[in-house]
Amino acid sequence: MSLFSYVIWNASPEIFSLGWFSLRWYGLLFAAGFLLSQQVLYYIFRKEGKPESDVDSLTIYMVIATILGARLGHVIFYQPELFLSDPLSIILPFEFSPFRFTGLQGLASHGGAFGILFALWLYSRKKKPGQSYLQVLDRIVIVVAITGALIRFGNFFNSEIIGKPSNNPLSVVFVNRVTESIEGKKDSPVQYVKVERNNELPEGAHGRVPVFIYVVFKPGVDQSKAKAYLESDVQYFINYYDEYIDNQGSVIKYKADIDGDGNYIARISTFGIARHPAQLYEAVSCVVLFLILFLIWKRKKENTPTGLIFGVFMVILWSLRFAYEFLKEDQVAFEEGMTLNMGQILSIPLFIAGVIILIWALRNKPAGKINA
Repeated sequence: MSLFSYVIWNASPEIFSLGWFSLRWYGLLFAAGFLLSQQVLYYIFRKEGKPESDVDSLTIYMVIATILGARLGHVIFYQPELFLSDPLSIILPFEFSPFRFTGLQGLASHGGAFGILFALWLYSRKKKPGQSYLQVLDRIVIVVAITGALIRFGNFFNSEIIGKPSNNPLSVVFVNRVTESIEGKKDSPVQYVKVERNNELPEGAHGRVPVFIYVVFKPGVDQSKAKAYLESDVQYFINYYDEYIDNQGSVIKYKADIDGDGNYIARISTFGIARHPAQLYEAVSCVVLFLILFLIWKRKKENTPTGLIFGVFMVILWSLRFAYEFLKEDQVAFEEGMTLNMGQILSIPLFIAGVIILIWALRNKPAGKINA
């Protein structure tokens, strides 16, 4: 078995937590995307001789449109029942019992796209009546690509939007939700958990790969308490997170001993599920797309044919999104059995719009200078 046949991902999605508040990598990368985008827009506006102050207004429009559009898009397309069952959860970034900050859980990129298109239409009408809507979009999609890359990296830290099981060398075994649950349970006797390859067994089909889960207990935890926790809580979490671990039965198989520090340690033998890192595929694609769009703009700047950059963005992004959906697990239960999932269905009209705009841009090459 190759030592490079899969990767075990066990990084924490949290950077730190203080009481009810926790800073997560997803939130940090999300914010970093907007900050980086703002700096790129400053550069573009400076080179085109437009006032940089307009970037501040654009940034506000973009942040609000992306968050509201992505959140409402997720609820409308994937969880419409929330409008009746729990409407407050749609807009509130925290839970009440117990009170804790959660962020907005469930964001849809298609919703974010529609939100941005609408917000920039408002911007082009209200902020700059003489500024073409398509010219604004041409500049914005350059930075949308890099923001999208950072957001997908955040999804990777969260072990969400996971790919289908795979035995290819790029596969990833996501285990951080399992280890986090074992370590983080209130009054947990566990000091830490780590996961390693089990090279004693061969890999199985459908991404099933042998792993060892090491559970190291806190100093002073006696063997009877440790054993009881292993056979109840630890066993429950390993079987509960069956999208990440395939325990192939309800009873965990483990060996226990005392380590050099006198702590009780158990080695559980089980199978992880190696999956396509779909988040990373999209993140890398977005970085490449950003470079393509930036180079198109760099060549002629304000003289770039109106709609060209936006059309290229729409065609490449949504065709890739359509293709990557074949490698992803369904986001919600109702997608099971569908020929095309919701992400693919929503990508089709956006792709078609991109083709139409791209054809129009190539037929109308001269670009008017954006009015500042």
